[in-house]
Parts: sequence; structure tokens; C-alpha cells
Amino acid sequence: MVEQRQGRRVVNIRSTPFQEYDMEGPVQPEMSWLPVSYDAESGRGSYLMRMEPGAVTIAHDHPNMEEFFIVEGELIDDDGTVFEAGDFVSYEPGTHHNSRTETGCTIVVFEWLRPDS
Repeated sequence: MVEQRQGRRVVNIRSTPFQEYDMEGPVQPEMSWLPVSYDAESGRGSYLMRMEPGAVTIAHDHPNMEEFFIVEGELIDDDGTVFEAGDFVSYEPGTHHNSRTETGCTIVVFEWLRPDS
């Protein structure tokens, strides 16, 4: 991460260490994350997530909007839908799912609340 200007944050995903992933409860060693603007108290913000080949997320509910962009690899949702690099996926509040990857993947996640909510 490089701070170049007040109010701006630059995070390089190739050189910034990712952290242990524990957002759905226990640490999942086959996954890691890099919070960028994520605020745990509100459950909103953005972060990057890496999943090693064979990783499976714990089933979870979305109290807010969750959107993610597949940077590399592929992610398979619990209904069998395969998301590939370049796909942008949007989940409405109240949705429930889990995902897995056979190849491994890196995604950028945005958790937010609609202004009219």
C-alpha cells in the first residue's frame, strides 16, 4: 500500500500482504482478504479476497448489497453458476448463498447499502 495523497489510498494486490479470512466465523486458511475501505461495524466497504483452489465459503446472508468483480480465476455459486474473470455479480440484501472455486480466484468485493434503504 502506498499513501500518495491525503484522502487517497492506493493498494497494490501483488505487493500488499493479505490477512487471514474470518468474516463468516472461524478462520478459513484457504482464503485471505485485504480490507481497503471495509468497516466491520457497519458491514460496508470494499475488500479483495483470494481463494485457493478447492476453497469453499461458509453459507451466509447479505444484510446489505454485495457486489463483486472476478479479477482472476473462477468462482462457482451454490446453484452451479460459474463466474469467470471479468464477471461482475450483484446480490440484493436478504440473499443467502455460498461459493466455491476449483481453480482459485481473486475477487474485489463491495458491500454497501442503497441510499433509499
